[in-house]
Amino acid sequence: MSNTSARHISSGAAAAAASASTAATKSFDISAVSTTERRLLSELQLRRCSEALKFFRDKILSSPQTIDHEFEMLEANTMKPEDLQDRCTVALDSENKSKNRYRRVLPFDNNRVILNPHKNYRPSATGYINASFVMTSESVSRFIATQGPLPHTSEDFWEMIIQYNCPAIIMLTELVENGTVKCGDYFQAEDGPREFGNICIETKPIETTDTSLILRCIKVKNKVSEEPPFCVLHIQYLAWPDHGVPSDTIAVREIFKRVSPVPLTRGPIVVHCSAGVGRTGTYCVIHNTIQRVLVGDMTALDLAKTVTTLRLLRDGMVQQLEQYHFCYKAIVDELENLISDSKSHDGSC
Repeated sequence: MSNTSARHISSGAAAAAASASTAATKSFDISAVSTTERRLLSELQLRRCSEALKFFRDKILSSPQTIDHEFEMLEANTMKPEDLQDRCTVALDSENKSKNRYRRVLPFDNNRVILNPHKNYRPSATGYINASFVMTSESVSRFIATQGPLPHTSEDFWEMIIQYNCPAIIMLTELVENGTVKCGDYFQAEDGPREFGNICIETKPIETTDTSLILRCIKVKNKVSEEPPFCVLHIQYLAWPDHGVPSDTIAVREIFKRVSPVPLTRGPIVVHCSAGVGRTGTYCVIHNTIQRVLVGDMTALDLAKTVTTLRLLRDGMVQQLEQYHFCYKAIVDELENLISDSKSHDGSC
């Protein structure tokens, strides 16, 4: 990676941390995302979306082999294990190794999420969590891509949510899949308050949608802090298989519709699956690409470059060819939907 890229990534992480520390502590308005509303495009946005739609749709229909080749090139440039070790020294520290769910999925030193150590009441805290800032520009959503919490890292996870004022969590895994534990139960507290060390949470179900999304409002409070509790929107998608893709794009696009209105002045949106790279990376690419088209950044049409950028922020983002194709499909479907809604509202279709 070039020095320029490293500087860009480091500054992105710093900007995310600075923005989160200065953001208002008021919770994201859960009611604003309790239903999906049509987004109406401006004339300029309509032109941009139409241009992007034609580009992506033509590639899917006319040259799917080009998409295959793009992914082959991405895989050919996969980081070597020795390079990963050099860039993930904190994750590989003897104190932190047990906090990694998978041996090979690690955050880079220069854009990892750093927690306040809290040595005064929690000597075991090292400031480490397996989580990465994912930020491509100031004009679109910022993410924290992370692994599914382990039983002994759930407190770290919630400290991250509080410290960085994260308004929403997107969970793209079940707790157990095909008999294998994929994520610790860090969120289920419908029967009353639940504590993870000094963090107290209380979960209020909002709704379960027809698209297998479970929406929850989770009230979070650090017992040793004077800060008031705040609510985090938690969206869990149950129908996305590990190392695979959903049967359609509807639910993924519904997630986008629900969380993309989060103001950019708020903290990062947390996205996780089990490892925090395959399903997580796929969602981040879809969300990021659509948003960039809407704000006029037409470099978003280069999907391979977007994946490359995200892999420089967290190695392994978008793991499978099938997931890469799914990015194209979801983007096309959402652009079609945005254009159709706007034209029908204007009476021009």
